[in-house]
Amino acid sequence: MTNTTEIVLNVAVSEIAMTTHLPTLLLCSHLYKTVALVDISKDTLAHCAAKFHVPATYTDVGEMLAQSPEVDVVFIMNANLHPDEPAQVPHALQCLKAGKHVLIEKPMSLTKEGADQIEAARKASGKIVFVGYMRRYAHAFLRVKEMIGNLPKGSINYVRVRDIIGWNSQWVDQCAHFPVKFSDFPAQANEERLELNRQQFEQAIGDKASSPLDKKTYFVLNVLASHDVSAMRELLGMPTGVVAATRNATGSFTHVIFQYPEFKVYLEFGVDHVMEFDAQIEIYAADRHITLQYDSPYIKGLPITAKVVGKRDNGDHYEELIRPSYEDAYTLEYKALHDAIVKGEKVKTDALDAKQDLEIFDMIMKVLV
Repeated sequence: MTNTTEIVLNVAVSEIAMTTHLPTLLLCSHLYKTVALVDISKDTLAHCAAKFHVPATYTDVGEMLAQSPEVDVVFIMNANLHPDEPAQVPHALQCLKAGKHVLIEKPMSLTKEGADQIEAARKASGKIVFVGYMRRYAHAFLRVKEMIGNLPKGSINYVRVRDIIGWNSQWVDQCAHFPVKFSDFPAQANEERLELNRQQFEQAIGDKASSPLDKKTYFVLNVLASHDVSAMRELLGMPTGVVAATRNATGSFTHVIFQYPEFKVYLEFGVDHVMEFDAQIEIYAADRHITLQYDSPYIKGLPITAKVVGKRDNGDHYEELIRPSYEDAYTLEYKALHDAIVKGEKVKTDALDAKQDLEIFDMIMKVLV
């Protein structure tokens, strides 16, 4: 292993891969070398290989593993960007068993059983599983975590977690990376995808999988709220329970109240057609309010900031805006992954960590009305 880690980007070379991962990897050439792509669409492979200067392409993961032994780590990006997309567990297991490190886009798995399988494969292989919760690697997030850790015990009165955003396509269309969508998929691929989808939702939410509304809510929990719940866990720990959970008639907006030992957390999330990225975590402590503000990751370099509003000992009101860096969260998570592979640094966003999101989603689904 040299200081440059060789990578294959695996399944699917999708919108998130074209707009964030592949461009960012080009800029991180001092850390990574992209040597292969895998996708079932040959047109997608041809387009991305030419655009991002990738020498090898494959339509099958097993073929890639057999013919590209130099690969160190596999980026698995067939994330659940549509309710009928299956999760990424089979490809993660295949790569781990072949002795490869894996970065898995969130959600890692729709089921706790899938998370357990990935963790077992990680242990058996001795390789790294890194789940792409990029928001938790942002400098501003770490500053807020430090602030919370320094608060006197019992000083938090309330926390609000909010993620109400417009559809990603509104930013993607303006991101200047010009992603292209192709449709040359094998005829049987859709049937296989739908069957795996059915099995996973039945395993995840049982009888609720027969309800389109419940299925949609669980899907949005995984693909959107996982950002927020994951960050909430690192900042505050696991909630002790869910006081209440409700949603609008279409399931596009959901509202949850979590119980913590000394305070409650209100989580609200949803997607609409307004081009606004209203994603923040606000901690209301006794003498200050701390706000962590995110922006769209599809526009590279938009800052993630922290704001503190409070009262000084002399009675003065103060407001402080903290912008630690313009360095984007994807670059920061790539650095953390590289340190884990090359230097042996601990991975905080591993399979067991990701499983805790699913445990919280179970709490929500049980009381949801």
